[in-house]
Amino acid sequence: MATIDECRTALEQFADNLASNPKTVKKLTGFERGLAADIKDLDVSFNGRFEGGKLVGITDGDNPDAEIRMIVGSDDLLKLVAGELDFMKAFTGGQVKIKAPMMDLMKLRQVL
Repeated sequence: MATIDECRTALEQFADNLASNPKTVKKLTGFERGLAADIKDLDVSFNGRFEGGKLVGITDGDNPDAEIRMIVGSDDLLKLVAGELDFMKAFTGGQVKIKAPMMDLMKLRQVL
């Protein structure tokens, strides 16, 4: 099981990965949504915001008003960010759950 600090670092790395890809930034431009990430095995949450084509403001704690909620185990989060676990396989296999409106899911699918 990964630690809370490792999960926080992984989410920050995820944000950096998105921001460093110009195609991703372009696809996310105009996509203004709150994100909550629940790390189920650690019983902690983080939150941030998709804004200006990037994921910004990652902080500890839940955002109950977030339009997008990701539920994932700590080890799976680290594997996803490291590229060791395919997002679509993890999503269809139930390792990652995303609660969001259908149009938001389709937008996210383009960049994850």
